[in-house]
Amino acid sequence: MGQRLLACLFHLPTAVIYGSLSLFVSILHNVFLLYYVDTFVSVYKIDKLSFWIGETVFLIWNSLNDPLFGWLSDRVFLSTQQAGAEISSPEVVLKRLRALSHNGPLFAISFLSFWVSWAHPGLQFLLCLCMYDSFLTMVDLHHNALLADLAVSAKDRTSLNFYCSLFSAIGSLSVFMSYAVWNKEDFFSFRIFCVLLALCSIVGFTLSTQLLRQRFQADGKAKWDQESTLKELYIEKLSVPQEKRITLAEYLQQLSRHRNFLWFVCVNLVQHLLSDQISVSTGSFLLGVSYIAPHLNNLYFLSLCRRYGVYAVVRGLFFLKLALSVVMFLAGPDQVYLLCIFIASNRVFTEGTCKLLNLVVTDLVDEDLVLNRRKQAASALLFGMVALVTKPGQTFAPLIGTWLLCEYTGYDIFQRNPLNNVVSAQPKLEPAMALEPTLRQGCFYLLVFVPIACALLQLLSWSQFSLHGKRLQVVKAQRQSLTQGQAPEVKTI
Repeated sequence: MGQRLLACLFHLPTAVIYGSLSLFVSILHNVFLLYYVDTFVSVYKIDKLSFWIGETVFLIWNSLNDPLFGWLSDRVFLSTQQAGAEISSPEVVLKRLRALSHNGPLFAISFLSFWVSWAHPGLQFLLCLCMYDSFLTMVDLHHNALLADLAVSAKDRTSLNFYCSLFSAIGSLSVFMSYAVWNKEDFFSFRIFCVLLALCSIVGFTLSTQLLRQRFQADGKAKWDQESTLKELYIEKLSVPQEKRITLAEYLQQLSRHRNFLWFVCVNLVQHLLSDQISVSTGSFLLGVSYIAPHLNNLYFLSLCRRYGVYAVVRGLFFLKLALSVVMFLAGPDQVYLLCIFIASNRVFTEGTCKLLNLVVTDLVDEDLVLNRRKQAASALLFGMVALVTKPGQTFAPLIGTWLLCEYTGYDIFQRNPLNNVVSAQPKLEPAMALEPTLRQGCFYLLVFVPIACALLQLLSWSQFSLHGKRLQVVKAQRQSLTQGQAPEVKTI
């Protein structure tokens, strides 16, 4: 029975196994996002100064670790011609799978460090955030890089992304399960729940990466045997100019000339400012749905991408987000049910767009390979450089939103009874007093004006992005020709 199960697992499509890695990340990360602030503020009683220090250090580390880990991983791929350093595609994939097999279990272990008090709250907050984000970054970088390394065609990459969204949606069910065990007064059940999630993630990462490694080790061995046979037929080896390794400064200079990369990071920076903007709690069920709905809806977005292309779908989502925000502004804050729908739909469209933008980064990887004629695509490094610009928005967004809300309404999440300083909910007959800022008005203005401003900025930047249509087809054709041209040259006998 066990052998038959292993045989079935080994014959699963590569896209399914690749997508399953998203499951083992999402079952942990969604629970982390939902409870880590509440745990440190309400359970561990972290003070305000320690919280802001931790968030500031985390902002810096969160921005720097993506390009740092990407550079350490992919710097060997940047040379255009380096004699004796031929690297095949299966070897690149195996390198990424080895990184995932090591960092995936460590990511699960770092997740557990949040739910047990083992140090001063301020110190633990800082160390846990940085450690957790480091392993999450390594997992995300290599998982996203595989999206560019496993396939070149838009159809194949869309299929890979489809299974990622499907398994991410399944993993989001852990949020609903957590409601049954979450209790600030008694943490034991929640801790057992987190341990079980971490064990599932460790087993999943180990099994999935092992299956993929066995598959590509067979492909790599076949390619190595073929190249060894071809090298035996050499009569004379043409002299190939050996070029020095590209330095980080030279790589950054290449990126500064990559026009589509610069416009894309502008779009993605605004996207992260919007996706992590402060949210309003409208009930645990709505909050849980907001975690799973983006992945389910993304399945539909990906079907549209197959028909119309990623560029057109992303542009349409920007227009839709702008239209919904304008309608909500005209309706006003009194339309409670419409406001709930708006909050949920805004998260769905924003998170859906973030998932689609990963496909755009893989296209940028292709263009970078073609423009600079690299031996291999430095996909993890390019994902890291995108994150260098966009990650600060991810951290700044909740800080800016919390600060604006506090300045406008007097609401402070660190006060034990913060609503005491907010205007009373009792009806006021005086028209002058009715105009006084309230928590409700402040949240409404943040929810409406931020998406409007972000949508306008994104539409402006996206209109300058040219990697679509015929240009994208040419880039993909050139990458395929460069990849196929990596076999050793054989002189006709």
